[in-house]
Amino acid sequence: MATIKEIKELLATIGDLDSPIFKELAKDSRAGVQKEIQKRKQAIQAEIDENFRLESMLSYEKELYDKGISFIAGVDEVGRGPLAGPVVAAAVILPQNCKIKGLNDSKKIPKKKHEEIFQAVKEKALAIGIGVMNNHVIDQVNIYEATKLAMKEAIAQLQLKPEHLLVDAMELDLPISQTSIVKGDANSLSIAAASIVAKVTRDKIMANYDQEFPGYDFSQNAGYGTAKHLEGIAKLGITPIHRTSFEPIKSLVTKAK
Repeated sequence: MATIKEIKELLATIGDLDSPIFKELAKDSRAGVQKEIQKRKQAIQAEIDENFRLESMLSYEKELYDKGISFIAGVDEVGRGPLAGPVVAAAVILPQNCKIKGLNDSKKIPKKKHEEIFQAVKEKALAIGIGVMNNHVIDQVNIYEATKLAMKEAIAQLQLKPEHLLVDAMELDLPISQTSIVKGDANSLSIAAASIVAKVTRDKIMANYDQEFPGYDFSQNAGYGTAKHLEGIAKLGITPIHRTSFEPIKSLVTKAK
């Protein structure tokens, strides 16, 4: 009789819920064997569900592939809401029908998985471009316009010229055909890839600023108005990376004049 370890190794080779091996092993009355069967079935089901999710997130890309368009850039930004730091955009061109396990809207990916999925995108992407607009640009032109500038910069940085853009809830005045998708980072894998690249890039920028400007907890809050961040502003004042067009920074600057 095979040991439970040997059965576990056998189960790892199965990728189909209808495999006859499951029926055969179901006759084994050992609790350990039944537990391993259940675990493997759950793992296969999880893989099926993940593949279905990723497939559904390729619907916009597939429509374009069917029209003969290969180089599709997903474009997204991170950092419109914080009180400090830049807005960061990314543009990513993935190979046709590329699926990256766990890739999703960056807000839905657990923080501990960010770097791993970011690296997977970097390994598989045909091209990646990043655009950064600092707080001074944001204060000069407003956050909406700065976001557009960051997106255009990210597209300009791509090593491959995109044939079509899938943009998260924005329209860009560029001579490239494009589709604006509401909640694009949850509905398009290309935009989701751009979302995680922008997120990880901006988080690293803010972690560096945390070293430069300690006391605001930038490595944890990424410049958003958390209690610790507001406490830092109250104790230490504003920094050169704070957005003076955003409240409560705007009022503090006016008060200081």
